[in-house]
Amino acid sequence: MNTFLILEAGNLTIAAFFFLIAVIVATRPFVRTVVKKTIFAAVLGLFTIIVGGHYYITFERMEGVKEVFSEGGDIVCENRMHRKSAQGIVISQKTAWNLDGDEFVNPDYNRGFHAARCIVKIKPIVSLKK
Repeated sequence: MNTFLILEAGNLTIAAFFFLIAVIVATRPFVRTVVKKTIFAAVLGLFTIIVGGHYYITFERMEGVKEVFSEGGDIVCENRMHRKSAQGIVISQKTAWNLDGDEFVNPDYNRGFHAARCIVKIKPIVSLKK
């Protein structure tokens, strides 16, 4: 549950905002009772599917990233600290990175990276066709 709230806090805030708008619209005196129930069900159902789907996709990607890292592969994480230089940082066990729960940490680096903000580095296939 804690991971869900960490990953989906922004999306839940957006969903709550739209649900509040739906409540305001549905409670107007000219809106019929059947329409009120339909509006609430539609908004709640839609955002449940969207937020749940996003969490599922993000969680599955995190598991894949952690699995590749534990097998010795390279991971690319977004670097929000230095926007002027590289946007991503390559993380691997070879460069003294460790996995602490869902976060990649390194004693030589001043901050960690959450696995949700990382992807598996894909090595390009070199083709020598002429």
